[in-house]
Amino acid sequence: MSQVLIRSPQHCARRGFSIDKRHKKLLLAFLTTLTSFVALVILVWLILHPAKPQFTIKEADIDQLNISSPCLNSSIQLTLLAENPNGKVGIYYDDLQAYAAYRGQQITVGSTLPPFYQGYQHSDLLTASLVGNGLPVADSLGYQVERDQTAGKLALSIKLNGQLRWKVGTWVSRKNMLNVNCVVVMAFQPGALVTPLSSKQGSRCSTSI
Repeated sequence: MSQVLIRSPQHCARRGFSIDKRHKKLLLAFLTTLTSFVALVILVWLILHPAKPQFTIKEADIDQLNISSPCLNSSIQLTLLAENPNGKVGIYYDDLQAYAAYRGQQITVGSTLPPFYQGYQHSDLLTASLVGNGLPVADSLGYQVERDQTAGKLALSIKLNGQLRWKVGTWVSRKNMLNVNCVVVMAFQPGALVTPLSSKQGSRCSTSI
């Protein structure tokens, strides 16, 4: 006669997945450490709450701006001041590219700026040569330049796009998108040639992150 083994419900429950006490302690210690670290990072971030960097156009020189519809040739020399207003937060700048636009149309190709680190309450001068050769433009652009020449003012938009990372102590944040928009207004004498034009006024830029 064969034996029939009958197991109780309590015995079946004991066969399920279980974690011994030693592993439970290790898991609890890991979760506690992780939670404490995340809470510390959030607390530091809330206390410091870094302000956005500030950018100012120090000088912009148009060496060339020739429009022969439907193409345009341009050359602009740019000097930009970057300032970190934070007293306890550094900034890493990555993948920076600058270009010029006129009346909503891009008139130079993107110029790559080298990455750099900016310390607390530090400022740096950035220089770039913005060039556009044979760029296609709308037929109306030449007419708009003539209108601005008659009005005596030429307004250019200088764009700076890239990424930044905040640095607090040894902690560095993930990359954040950086978009800077500057407007440069240049005197444009009626009857004068389109080039050269120069602006040395400190035009403050808008910054979004």
